[in-house]
Amino acid sequence: MTKRKYQHLLELIVNSEAKQMGDFHSTAKLAAELLCQQLLVTHVGVAIISCENNTILPVANYGHISPAEFLRPAPDLCPKYIAELRTKRLIDAFDTRNDSRLCELSSNYFTSNGVRSTLDIAIRINGHLEGVLFLERMAFSHWSDSEIQIASQVADQLALTLATRDAYDKEEKLTLLLNAAEHSDQVTMLINLKTEVVEYVNQAHETITGKPKSSVIGSSLQELSFVSQHPDETRVALTQVKLGSVVKGENKIVKQDGSQSWIRYSVKQFITDRGNCFALLNAEDCSEEHKHKIELEKLAWRCRLTDLYNRTYFTKELEKVRKGYLLLIDLRGFKRFNDTYGHESGDLLLIEIARRLRHFGKVNHTELLARVGSDEFAIILPEMNLEDLEYATSRLYRQITLPVSIGREQIEPKPALAIVEIAGIEAKFLPLACADIALQYAKKKQGDAIQVFNNSLLNTFKANAEIERDLQTALRGREFELYYQPLKDLQKRAYIGAEALIRWHHPKKGVLYPGAFIDIAEQTGHINAIGAWVLEAACKQLNLWQHHNINLSMHVNVAARQFFSGNLYDQVWALITRYRLKPGSLILEITETELMEDIKYATNLCKELTELGVGLAIDDFGTGYSSMRYLKQFPISKLKIDRSFISDLSVSHESQEIVSAIIAMASALNISLTAEGVETKEQELFLADHHCHQAQGFLYSPALRESEFSQFLEKDSFLNSC
Repeated sequence: MTKRKYQHLLELIVNSEAKQMGDFHSTAKLAAELLCQQLLVTHVGVAIISCENNTILPVANYGHISPAEFLRPAPDLCPKYIAELRTKRLIDAFDTRNDSRLCELSSNYFTSNGVRSTLDIAIRINGHLEGVLFLERMAFSHWSDSEIQIASQVADQLALTLATRDAYDKEEKLTLLLNAAEHSDQVTMLINLKTEVVEYVNQAHETITGKPKSSVIGSSLQELSFVSQHPDETRVALTQVKLGSVVKGENKIVKQDGSQSWIRYSVKQFITDRGNCFALLNAEDCSEEHKHKIELEKLAWRCRLTDLYNRTYFTKELEKVRKGYLLLIDLRGFKRFNDTYGHESGDLLLIEIARRLRHFGKVNHTELLARVGSDEFAIILPEMNLEDLEYATSRLYRQITLPVSIGREQIEPKPALAIVEIAGIEAKFLPLACADIALQYAKKKQGDAIQVFNNSLLNTFKANAEIERDLQTALRGREFELYYQPLKDLQKRAYIGAEALIRWHHPKKGVLYPGAFIDIAEQTGHINAIGAWVLEAACKQLNLWQHHNINLSMHVNVAARQFFSGNLYDQVWALITRYRLKPGSLILEITETELMEDIKYATNLCKELTELGVGLAIDDFGTGYSSMRYLKQFPISKLKIDRSFISDLSVSHESQEIVSAIIAMASALNISLTAEGVETKEQELFLADHHCHQAQGFLYSPALRESEFSQFLEKDSFLNSC
């Protein structure tokens, strides 16, 4: 980009009217102004040097040094300085006070004007010193190669202008101009548009292309490397130039030694006084700029941690793919791993997973691998038969699940893998969106969490989309209702509580149970509004029961998003205060998996809720990741044994052992215990014999509407009184 900006600066000078007319003073002023603005220097000046007359005459001055202060010593007072310009052409001084080349100027000029760094370029014509171009900064600064190069090129142009201005005869003028062109870093070439023969090329052509100028001058245009390598572009360019247009472009060429470089060129027509038409070509090597551009693209398209492609690049490339398979991999429990072991360990895990994916990509001949999320990776596989696909994905899954050594720990990654056949999805659905759908199902699977996207998933997704849309109006339309399932004390043989369970009276689908919409509500963010409604409706009903001396506790499920929303404490405090609930009568239930998402926050919130007199229960206990240490840490008042352990209690010795162990643990921690999903007398007897405190399930009653629940309690009270 910098080179292009400097090229534009040079073009402004070269194409200026002053330069074309040989007006040295105006050209020098333009050059000083442009250099001062573009190179961010303090001062730029141009002066004519005459050793014969012992004068140095200011011609142009731009910046913070006034014309009066700009004067430098006469040549006889600074012979070393003049000799340096004659022989070396330039002086690039970082520190003007300590540079031996500038000692004759330091006290008289640089010190008085506060100049710290200077770049002085000789303006020479045919080897003679005619002037000098100054670039100065009031701060210590090294002069870059690109700054020296553009300043030298500007000095060349000033030399050309000065040569044009001077009253040399035409032959001497041409010699001077050719000499200046020969020393230019840019390629200059003259092509006869009638014969298409190269009539002139400077030395820079050999430097850039490796082809000697002697073999180029007089040769046909068709013999040039650029032309032979880009014939179609050359033909179009020549046609446009002959019509009077200026043609610019960039192309890659292969040099004589086989190496490659990028050339930026500009071609325009000019007609001599005799009416001969020529094409003037200027070109420069811009390979470094292209290399820098590639490096920038790498930074823009790559994940810095894993060096895989990032989501932006992967999505762009995925749009071009019409067949093959998209794999989306998610690391389940990565957030919890990060919170437990720290982000540095999390980064090491991601780097190792990326290494395994690169190995998999190499074996399966694909380079399209990306990190598309915090703990999500994507791969595009080439088209293959189903047997090979199944083998490849199973092998990938096994490779990812292999233990990872991080410090002294052996970590076993838990991936979820989604597979999408790109050619088989509907046009209006994006492959990544389909992979996301399949990934959600993969995460819920037991065993190998691999899910292939299919029409069934798509139909479910469409149905869920309808549910999501209808959820937006369900609260306003009062379509929700609470049902209540009784909890029975197994020792007292009496009902001591109820769990509030939401039902949705959908206008088209009828009564919907939570499983049909709660997950969707959580994913879309509607769960907070629904949860707030459930909590208030349950507290309101609990207040009515207490008002009628019905001594029951109310269990209310709280979703993870609601629990970690930041305002649950305020909601509960407001409801307890408004409905004047008895301490311990409201019990909030949250699953152990959700509770472990942010242990520190969950612990503090649980303690605060306990201080309000709210009971806390861990729902679906035994299916998550909690431990004795965390159970002791949380102020939990109740555990609810998951129904999966109760369903086969009467036939499975393993389930009996697990339930017995949970009961023993709860007893040791002095925590109340409720068994969910009790359906048979055998299950109830086992639980009672092992001193489980409470039970709920279809053995007693399904969830009932409020009016039916009240009748249920009255009937039970009547039977007990008999």
